[in-house]
Amino acid sequence: MSSSTSKTIVWFRRDLRIEDNPALAAAAREGSVLPVFIWCPKEEGQFQPGRVSRWWLKQSIIYLDRTLRSLGARLVLIKADSSLSALMQCITDVGATRVVYNHLYDPVSLVRDHNVKEKLMEMGITVKSFNGDLLYEPWEVYDEKGNAFTTFDAFWNKCLSLPMEPASVPTPWKLVPVTETIESCSIEELMLENAAEKSSNALLRRGWSPGWSNADKALSEFISGHLLDYSKNRMKVDGTTTSLLSPHLHFGELSVRKVYQSVRMKQIEWAKEGNTDAEESVNLFLTSIGLREYSRYLCFNFPFTCEKSLLGNLRHYPWNPDAHLFKSWRQGKTGYPLVDAGMRELWATGWIHNRTRVIVSSFFVKFLLLPWTWGMKYFWDTLLDSDLETDILGWQYVSGSLPDGHELHRLDSPEVQGIKFDPEGEYVRNWLPELARMPTEWIHHPWDAPTSVLKSAGVELGFNYPRPIVEVETARERLSDAVAMMWQLDTAERAANLNGSDEVVAENNMIGANVLDIPRVTVRREMSCTSSSLDQRVPSYHNSNANVSEPKVFNCVENGRRNQYNLYDPIDEGETSRMDEDLRSTAKSTSARKRSISESHCAILTVCNSSVGPSDPPFMKIE
Repeated sequence: MSSSTSKTIVWFRRDLRIEDNPALAAAAREGSVLPVFIWCPKEEGQFQPGRVSRWWLKQSIIYLDRTLRSLGARLVLIKADSSLSALMQCITDVGATRVVYNHLYDPVSLVRDHNVKEKLMEMGITVKSFNGDLLYEPWEVYDEKGNAFTTFDAFWNKCLSLPMEPASVPTPWKLVPVTETIESCSIEELMLENAAEKSSNALLRRGWSPGWSNADKALSEFISGHLLDYSKNRMKVDGTTTSLLSPHLHFGELSVRKVYQSVRMKQIEWAKEGNTDAEESVNLFLTSIGLREYSRYLCFNFPFTCEKSLLGNLRHYPWNPDAHLFKSWRQGKTGYPLVDAGMRELWATGWIHNRTRVIVSSFFVKFLLLPWTWGMKYFWDTLLDSDLETDILGWQYVSGSLPDGHELHRLDSPEVQGIKFDPEGEYVRNWLPELARMPTEWIHHPWDAPTSVLKSAGVELGFNYPRPIVEVETARERLSDAVAMMWQLDTAERAANLNGSDEVVAENNMIGANVLDIPRVTVRREMSCTSSSLDQRVPSYHNSNANVSEPKVFNCVENGRRNQYNLYDPIDEGETSRMDEDLRSTAKSTSARKRSISESHCAILTVCNSSVGPSDPPFMKIE
């Protein structure tokens, strides 16, 4: 421990742990420490956490504060309208000279953090930021031309070729607190949970155990008990078949570097034993970690992806902004049992398996042609492990908005997927009690069942269970027409741009060839000699494609202002109230039917949703 008398503020955000926490470790070496958590929902704009996500955050903060007190320093809780103002007040109150924190990469945090660092340094405060969330910083990975990758395989292969630091930062087991007293809110005063939410949130305790130490237990449990069969079990939509570590990772209770290294050590151990059966499981799980890395990478280099597709062609896509279809989807009333079961589980528990996320989101954009940004926002509002970057990556992947995403014209039948991933129909019966008596033969397509079968099962289509909201063949035709229209409009725009140019363009022969409109960002550039390699950087946008407009996010970063996103959200307050009322009975009846988890699993749950293979989209929460 340094004998320095400097006072350092450790600004906790989504890094709620003491183990492998670079910012906390750096502060502990320098002198006295003031750990601070600032709750500033106003700064989050439309991306304020939803109910279940706030519940987790509350429990994680309580756990962190308890740990910090055991080390000698309490966690100061502050509710404010401005993180910068709150930090400046803390600096004044205790005479701090340094502020440290770990990087975040989502567009909102990126702009805010840049502004905070700039203003504090102008005051003469030393500000240092660290990588506590990724294996590699986004600006450390680029192709041979120095540009950002826009496909996952190329990105991850490059990551795997880079050297990795073998050791985590040391964990401080003793902290020197600042001697000055500073006012702190109580956890209840942060208002992360209101009185009306507490009864519903109490059910979450039965299946989840927030806190950094519990995250460590969850990781150990997964590696020792479930990793071996991960490749086989990850495709089951019901039960505890994945690591379930995603909420722990989102809130930074667990270091992704520790997860990666722990899995690699197990892989080496199995290889020495000659256990080749585990290789597929390990590689699939490591791929899920890579997808999480890629989600941060994509959002950092292309911040506009929270509201626009990465591929410029999608700006011509004729989305169908139908609020009634959106309501049927989120209420689990589409007439497709597997989709409806997934949406009801999401509402009741704040959780669905990665495979289910793929199915319901694909149905959303391919069958209903609803704007993917609506679905992304709904996932953000309802998921326990809401993670903006991974949700963006997943929805862009499913909607065909990425160069290596699902083909835009691809349409998967929920009936076929139900037979594949829920062959006995138990998942559907669990979440759709009105279909509980349907024979397995008809459970995933009750509209085809004979009248006698429906009558015997107590199912009356159109009355106690809806008919399909759209027929498969009709959906296929509409999707095909929408894709054709997109390419037609895109081709017309390219032709107009070329005709209006005085320059001779070599690619004239590409008109009408369905050329993907992929933006380019230069990552590799010379660093200032005064710039620390640890410092958070902001992206520089160098667009080589005239058809891609420069996103406003970058201008906001450069000017030190926060971008106010205008992501269309069709749910006003009245609609939300009606939705709550419509689903209340479903939530009450199904909450008690939450996935069966043994008592040991209730206390030890695991990583994010990674049923990810070469053809699977990355709704990664390292499952």
